[in-house]
Amino acid sequence: MSDFSTEPAPGNRVTHYLLDQLRRHPKRVVFTEGEDIRVIQAAARLVREEVVAPILLGNRERIRALAAQHSVSLKFVHVIDPPLASDFPLFCQRVENMARYRTMQMGDSAEIVARPHYFGALMVQYGQADAVVGGNQALPAAYFRALLHTIKPLPSVPKIFGVTILMGPHLQHLGGDGILFLADCGLIPNPDVRELAAIALETGKLARHFLGRKPLVAMLSHSTKGSTSTPDARRMAAAAALAQGEAIRQFLDISIEGELQADVALDPAAAETKLPAAEARPTADVLVFPNLDAAHISLKLLQHVAGAQNYGQLILGLARPAAQVSRTATVETIFGTAAAIAVEAIKFHQLYPDGEV
Repeated sequence: MSDFSTEPAPGNRVTHYLLDQLRRHPKRVVFTEGEDIRVIQAAARLVREEVVAPILLGNRERIRALAAQHSVSLKFVHVIDPPLASDFPLFCQRVENMARYRTMQMGDSAEIVARPHYFGALMVQYGQADAVVGGNQALPAAYFRALLHTIKPLPSVPKIFGVTILMGPHLQHLGGDGILFLADCGLIPNPDVRELAAIALETGKLARHFLGRKPLVAMLSHSTKGSTSTPDARRMAAAAALAQGEAIRQFLDISIEGELQADVALDPAAAETKLPAAEARPTADVLVFPNLDAAHISLKLLQHVAGAQNYGQLILGLARPAAQVSRTATVETIFGTAAAIAVEAIKFHQLYPDGEV
């Protein structure tokens, strides 16, 4: 299975929904690694669909040459070379102020701002773009570092984390609507009870926004409702209880259950067998994993063995919309991830019309 297909897949339920939302509320998305034919092709498709105003960071001549080589139009695609940008001196000053405010040793401000990851994050932080997408050519740590250094965190979320959206109409039990949200697939190695509860709540809110209905969030474990009394199982049960209480306190339209085995969460027949006293139950829409290893391995197996289409990961816990794509991302993944984070930007602008969190 090649991850580097250059032809975007036909539209599906996820992208159709996202595009419908964005045609009413178009957004500006900055791609930090624009010298990539996959990004150029995804940007051109976003323009054709009239949903996103793409901004590509990188060397203008190299991007133009790549586009010409592959016969891709750059019409309405804005290209910025960070060191040559008119905002470069302003961003340098803001980085210096940020370093003083946070008492951080960040080095030479011009050298930092010239890095596309930092420049793109600064554009989003200061309102010159609505969302940022990166990681298609860089190690995840470099991209995440730029986001953490530049974009304010949400005070209500203990640590930022990643959510991947999976789509697989050929797969059985892949979410209640054929859409499944997985968290955390990229950032927190071993989340504690408080962090797991926050992951459940924030991912549940994301699913509620995307699905337009009350989602079911499953806190996964090797145990189901006390069938095994290990420390890890008790940790997931405690996180579920904490998240349930917080959802009630915040009047959130989210259902949270745990701890549950994966088959109980996804297969109603398995749930009926292992929870005989339970009423008929839907398939979970959100899976919260006990640690990064379990989440990342599950994602890669679903993607590369089962053939699920992935979008994201969307980075939650920041005060501005951001997403990361892997170095093996397809054009479809980059396109869909940009559309997904742009839809998150719609919600951000509704919640914070003045741009402040």
